[in-house]
Amino acid sequence: MKIIKELIPYVVIVLVVFLIRTFIVTPIVVQGDSMVPTLKGNELMLLKKYDKKYSRFDIVVVKKGVYKDNLIKRVIGLPGEKIEYSHGKLYINDKEIEDTYAYGDTESFKSITLKDNEYFLMGDNREVSLDSRLLGPITYDDINGTVGIVLFPFNRFGKVK
Repeated sequence: MKIIKELIPYVVIVLVVFLIRTFIVTPIVVQGDSMVPTLKGNELMLLKKYDKKYSRFDIVVVKKGVYKDNLIKRVIGLPGEKIEYSHGKLYINDKEIEDTYAYGDTESFKSITLKDNEYFLMGDNREVSLDSRLLGPITYDDINGTVGIVLFPFNRFGKVK
């Protein structure tokens, strides 16, 4: 009985950490250079799992298994929108949108109209990014959450946009 009383605080701590990592936030490491110059790679960031309302230009993490690893990309198109890139310009619902995050040349692609639960995601480094241009639209259920805070390296600590 004494051993059980001594173990209870440790069990509670493990349970709380498990619940926080499962439902609220968890650390994630950026791999690759598809988000350059915004993210350079190897940054340790916090993934917010509770924030499930995605806006244009949010940085989101796609669940492992949609590809083979977690993908970190930027939301370009929202559910129900028509997305097109033509001659280096982004068009949403036939209206030109300033794409200040694009790095490198973005090849033109035919318009795609998203379904009610689909998002169009692209990496900032358009020349090397594996994103919705190749994978197709990503569903709401395939997005883990948003990232926006770099924890490490310390010289990059803070909010990212």
